[in-house]
Amino acid sequence: MPVADGTDATPFPLAMAQEGERVRISLLRGGKGLEMRLTSLGLNVGSDLLVSQRRGNNLVVIRGETRFALGAGMAQKIMVVRLRGDSGWSNNDAADP
Repeated sequence: MPVADGTDATPFPLAMAQEGERVRISLLRGGKGLEMRLTSLGLNVGSDLLVSQRRGNNLVVIRGETRFALGAGMAQKIMVVRLRGDSGWSNNDAADP
């Protein structure tokens, strides 16, 4: 269901996102250790990502000028929502905390 912030409100695992899709992190489900690891890398709740590549179940996502390679297990624990349309997103916008 679309909401006012330009997202589709139904969260799903990042592992299910398609190549070229723009998403926003809505929840980290892996416990405190994983949450701390991801946030130290800059992948925190509210971050906008672009799914750059899919290789099997592994993903490469872009946030700002940084690319992250994520395994299937980690991507399954990152819940995201789709960004609708262009929604004003640019690669530079993804650098915001």
